[in-house]
Amino acid sequence: MSYILRNCDFVLTLSGEDLRILRNVNVLIENGVIVEIGDVKGSGYEEIDCSGHIAMPGLVNAHTHTPMSLLRGFFDDAELPTWLNKMWSVERELTPDIIALGSELSIIEMIMSGTTAFIDMYYHPEVTAEIALKYGVRAMLGPPFMDTYVNAVQVENELRNFYVKYVHSSLIKPIVNIHSIYTVGKDTLLRAKELSEALNLPIHIHISETRDEIYESKKRYGVFPVEYLNMLGIVTNKTQLVHLGWVTNWELGLISRAGAKVIHAPTSNMKLATAGHFPMKELMSMGVTVALGTDGPASNNSLDMFREMKMAVLLQRHSYWDVGIKAIHAFRAATINGYKLLGVRGGCLDKGCVADLVLLDAGSPRLQPLRSDNLLSNIVYSADGSDVDLVMVNGKVIYEKSRDYYALKERVKIISEDLNDFIQRFL
Repeated sequence: MSYILRNCDFVLTLSGEDLRILRNVNVLIENGVIVEIGDVKGSGYEEIDCSGHIAMPGLVNAHTHTPMSLLRGFFDDAELPTWLNKMWSVERELTPDIIALGSELSIIEMIMSGTTAFIDMYYHPEVTAEIALKYGVRAMLGPPFMDTYVNAVQVENELRNFYVKYVHSSLIKPIVNIHSIYTVGKDTLLRAKELSEALNLPIHIHISETRDEIYESKKRYGVFPVEYLNMLGIVTNKTQLVHLGWVTNWELGLISRAGAKVIHAPTSNMKLATAGHFPMKELMSMGVTVALGTDGPASNNSLDMFREMKMAVLLQRHSYWDVGIKAIHAFRAATINGYKLLGVRGGCLDKGCVADLVLLDAGSPRLQPLRSDNLLSNIVYSADGSDVDLVMVNGKVIYEKSRDYYALKERVKIISEDLNDFIQRFL
């Protein structure tokens, strides 16, 4: 379907490195792609009244564990090693049906708060993929290699089948997920690397998340975690490194030279007390693509990317003792850089960009007073997901508050009752 967004109060976009704010313009969308912005004429298009709204690129949650909404609030006040063991004790009992419910709850939350794409690491990814397709949101996902939980041969077979099923999908993209270097051995890491090369898929991995992880890596392998991955040939331009709270300067050089990409998950890192410091300024100065993720809804506990943008800026300023990280950096990480990880030209409202976009209520009290000069600041520091009125992915409206809000709330109520029935046995 082709659309014209009529009379948008503001259109906020990134054009290369530059921020552009347009006033009172139309946006023409054909075949899932933006083809014109400005004083667009034409008839025969489906029209969306964009007056009273801010049109902005859709947000990418570049690292999450979607089904873990079933564990939200379950074991919140523990540090990472203890917390993980508690999560794993429940996850061993999961079924595809329960995973489907957790995924659906999270996907509803994400689309209602302006997320148009997410990168996921969890078991039974085909279940989450089907829910993503049902709601029309983009997703990149695959089964995680994790020797402490599942046999590597089984994971490889599952991923190969997943690849065959979704390699030509417009919304679902397969990925090689590796949990971490402390849950997989060298043989599994090399198997995952070979699979990535054979299928031409990115690798997504938690790395250098805690002080204990880097000490254990140094003790066992004689090098730090990113160095270890690099020794195995895993740090490449297809690698996505998550967390990096405890990383050395020379490892940053390895990341930059390889063209690897990184994901910052500030709220989860603070909540789990992993400490350290994600060196966002150094990474950006070296030309590394930095994206942003919430991590899972059991360790954040929100999937609202507006909150995550603000938290990223605040944590970086707290860590650096300066204001070098600004709203534009968080906005870029949550939009155009997230789409770089997906391999899709998105995160932008410009000719040729996929029509993945969000309309915000320009009359929200959180955004007032509103002007072109404070628009970005208000979005990053004041807005939240409840300000989202419409979400479009691939040129299709997947959420419209006036149409869908109450029906989705009823669905959430049903899902929550079923998840509570499941979790009761572990309390």
